[in-house]
Amino acid sequence: MVENRQEFERDLETIEGKVIELFAMVAEDLPGATHALLSGNNDVIDVLTERERAIDSLYLEIEDLANREIALQAPVASDLRFLLSVLRIVPELERTHDLVMQIASRANHILGEDLSLRSRGLVERMGGIASEMWRQAADSWYQRDRSAAAALEERDDEMDELHASLMAELASGGMALPVTMEMTLVAHFYERLGDHAVNIARRVVYLAGSHGL
Repeated sequence: MVENRQEFERDLETIEGKVIELFAMVAEDLPGATHALLSGNNDVIDVLTERERAIDSLYLEIEDLANREIALQAPVASDLRFLLSVLRIVPELERTHDLVMQIASRANHILGEDLSLRSRGLVERMGGIASEMWRQAADSWYQRDRSAAAALEERDDEMDELHASLMAELASGGMALPVTMEMTLVAHFYERLGDHAVNIARRVVYLAGSHGL
């Protein structure tokens, strides 16, 4: 019985390590996507594409491991909360990296000089906030920090304000229509990055023992 429990705990630690690896890849790649967009340098896209394949593979592996533990071990209490949380956050992590890829891929369609000075500044700020939010989301998971949810919701409000400002700038008609259309998508992608980070932090509240979510 003790050996079974020890093996189960090792399996949970393996899953935790793989989840942290996913967090790290998402958080590391986000700044590069913003840089690619603003610089027009699409060299990073090949690197991100390779990373995307690794993330997709790791995501499926984690899901399989978590589902197997639930089926074989019939966990309860904190162990079950952990496994259910894993099954809910890994799709968010995978979708988040998809957004990172979408932002970076706009380097193929937009040149830095196509953007107005104000839109460049807004995108830089949105990219910076998104990167900070994802570092904080990763830390909240690793540290089981329940307080991060409220802090990330405040940062998400900042992101929403920047999104509104960028949309207003795009609506002013100062840039070519194709660029405006691409940047409208980019604005949405950054907004979604913020939403996913908040969702992760809310899941940590549940994982840490709250039944309110």
